[in-house]
Amino acid sequence: MQGMFDGKVALVTGAGSGIGRAAAIAFAREGASVVVADVNPVQARETVQLIKDEGGEAICVRADVTMWSDVEDMVTTTVDRYGRLDYAFNNAGIAGESAMTADYTEAGWDRVISVNLKGVWLCMKAEIPRMLENGGGAIVNCSSILGTVGFERAPAYVASKHAVIGLTRTAALEYARQGIRINAVCPGFIHTPLIDSGAPEAQAMLNQLAEMEPIGRIGTPEEVADAVTWLCSDRSSFVTGHPLLVDGGWVAR
Repeated sequence: MQGMFDGKVALVTGAGSGIGRAAAIAFAREGASVVVADVNPVQARETVQLIKDEGGEAICVRADVTMWSDVEDMVTTTVDRYGRLDYAFNNAGIAGESAMTADYTEAGWDRVISVNLKGVWLCMKAEIPRMLENGGGAIVNCSSILGTVGFERAPAYVASKHAVIGLTRTAALEYARQGIRINAVCPGFIHTPLIDSGAPEAQAMLNQLAEMEPIGRIGTPEEVADAVTWLCSDRSSFVTGHPLLVDGGWVAR
């Protein structure tokens, strides 16, 4: 069966685990060659192996998205290896510390903004010129439900994810007539290592999060990956500048 991304090339940051890993696998299953980028090369290689075990094509690149040299090398490696760049999912992000706004540390603030916002901007800065060389492409940036509402004790994260939506909309307007569609995905509570790592009693935390979701459960990385691949596909050809909620109805409350 022909995949909808046959002959295309996708780049996914933060692809060593969670939503990024699921998205990389989803792109590969639809026929794309995938560049798996992550600051953790061990996890990136694991994702590549999972793709290859299913018969897909992928390489891994270590990249810190807060460093322009790393991001530039990541995109250059993609084009050098596969000759083009068609899709990008700028997914790398961190939760940061939990504290009230007045108690938040400056170092913690700078780190979250650097990874979650500057990292997305740097990635687009490198990706967009390469996509223009091919006549267009599609980019999805990872925001969050907390990019649409406030949330206590997460000022840096909330600010960064709101800003990602604003950046996405601006870039979408700038490049819409040049064939590049740029959207954002806004996941709700998703069962990823990020959630598990922050929970001393993981199962209790997961149960609590599930109770907060109108749909009665938290989401899976694969459900977010499906939204990402849809936003990159021709099936969403008239969609750009849109923050797509994948949240089980959480924000609708």
